[in-house]
Amino acid sequence: MPGQLWLSLTAGIFIGGVAGYLGSLMLSKRMALVAGPLGHLALPGVALALIYGFDVSLGAFPFVILGIVFIWLFELGTHLPMEALTAVVFASGVAVAFLFLPMEQAEAALVGDISRIGLWETVVSVLVALVLFVVIRKIYPDMVLVNISDDLARSKGINVKKHNLVYLLLIAVIVALGVKMVGGLLTAALVAIPAAAARNLSRNLSQYAFGAMVIGAVSSSAGIVLFKLTGFPAGPLIILVSTAIFFASIFFRR
Repeated sequence: MPGQLWLSLTAGIFIGGVAGYLGSLMLSKRMALVAGPLGHLALPGVALALIYGFDVSLGAFPFVILGIVFIWLFELGTHLPMEALTAVVFASGVAVAFLFLPMEQAEAALVGDISRIGLWETVVSVLVALVLFVVIRKIYPDMVLVNISDDLARSKGINVKKHNLVYLLLIAVIVALGVKMVGGLLTAALVAIPAAAARNLSRNLSQYAFGAMVIGAVSSSAGIVLFKLTGFPAGPLIILVSTAIFFASIFFRR
């Protein structure tokens, strides 16, 4: 197997797996679609990365973090739903991106391109995905309580504001990684669909979280292999494989 394909598969499995794991938490909090607007918010950074030739995740990350900080501050100040605040800030990111994004590089920005990932990008992506997994695993039980009720979580001694900030930062990082693989348009699907399929197939919380991670990793690897066989862009293929698994999960729903 060519070395480039190994790099793409390695990065794809780790990014897709941890995106599915985080997606299981986001789906429970009814925030799975938030990754979509944040992916759009990353587009100015992706555009800069494509223009100046550096890693798109590095370009996306500061823009997503800036958007996350705004959303968090707006939530503290207004108590509006987080989804509504996300919608408020993401449109400006899209507008700014299309002011200077070269049209010939628009496809890579919108649907990603993991087929040309380098060795060091792969190593960094794997390490970041592992750190994300450890942090998500640590806060997962607390965030489940926060999802049920802020008051219940506070009664258990959980700092809800701190956990929400960490949670948003996790989403920012996975969006920055995800744009490398599926672009700014499809990041919501990267986290939402594996979690939705896992919910259909699981009987308890552990099966749900683990299943979302496995489906995310399998979808990513299968999509990248299909890209190699067909020549179609890997990002959409990853999402289509994930969608097929979701449809199949409906027939085996527990």
